[in-house]
Amino acid sequence: MKLTKAGSGPEKPADAVPADPVPATAADPAGRPSTEPPEGPAVVRISGLSKSFDGRLVLDDIDLEIRAGEIVSLLGSSGGGKSTLLRCVNLLERPDRATIELAGEPVFSGDRAVYRDLAELRQRVGMVFQRFHLFPHLTAIENVVLAQMKAAKVSEDQALETAVQLLRRVGVDHRALAFPEQMSGGEQQRVAIARALALRPAVLLFDEPTSALDPESTREVLRVIRGLAEYGMTMAIVTHEVPFAREISDRIAFLDGGRIIEQGTPEEVLDDPQEARTQAFLASYEGSGR
Repeated sequence: MKLTKAGSGPEKPADAVPADPVPATAADPAGRPSTEPPEGPAVVRISGLSKSFDGRLVLDDIDLEIRAGEIVSLLGSSGGGKSTLLRCVNLLERPDRATIELAGEPVFSGDRAVYRDLAELRQRVGMVFQRFHLFPHLTAIENVVLAQMKAAKVSEDQALETAVQLLRRVGVDHRALAFPEQMSGGEQQRVAIARALALRPAVLLFDEPTSALDPESTREVLRVIRGLAEYGMTMAIVTHEVPFAREISDRIAFLDGGRIIEQGTPEEVLDDPQEARTQAFLASYEGSGR
């Protein structure tokens, strides 16, 4: 890759990059934040999704839609199936049975994958994991460049330009030539977000993106996600950060025992929960002092 030595920055001059570039997936290509509630078509449509591990039912007949520009937070106790549900959307986990569509295109039907290209699917359905999954032998900018060159087959020059923009967008452009071991957890997670955005996904899935972070790093990552929300990025977020879910979500789905037992607006689910398990979860969260 055409990168200079550590300390001198990437070849492309920083002043050639817009101060606040917006991901290509933003609701408004002109870069204006979306202020209207999402009313677009379903980007992700899931019906009848079930998944078992070693005979134990983890997801039981799940139905869920995520509309264009919508932010859906998945809440629930550990082991409730939230992370598995996300991993089924891009077929990192194969459902036992389901109907899954991405922007109207069939992805999974019955008990088999029907999407034409799984690599392309995982490009269109971006995923940010708990543990970053950066290549340890590559710098921050190389991680973002390589993803584009391998998955999206873009030129190195184009990939480098996009990487510089996105690292600046998530606030780690000053760490472009740092290796993962030289970065804090929050910095690594922001690089992982930039890498996912570089592939121009239709939807971005976050699997507990702050669970491995200290409070300061958590605030940094949540700020980035908040910024993506302001620009209309379609997202599903597994999180235990209830106040953040309240602030950022258009809709919250509460999972328990492998089923979505309650969903609605943040006010409906968090202020007036109807299910006893939802009530107990929220009471335990408040009682923990978090």
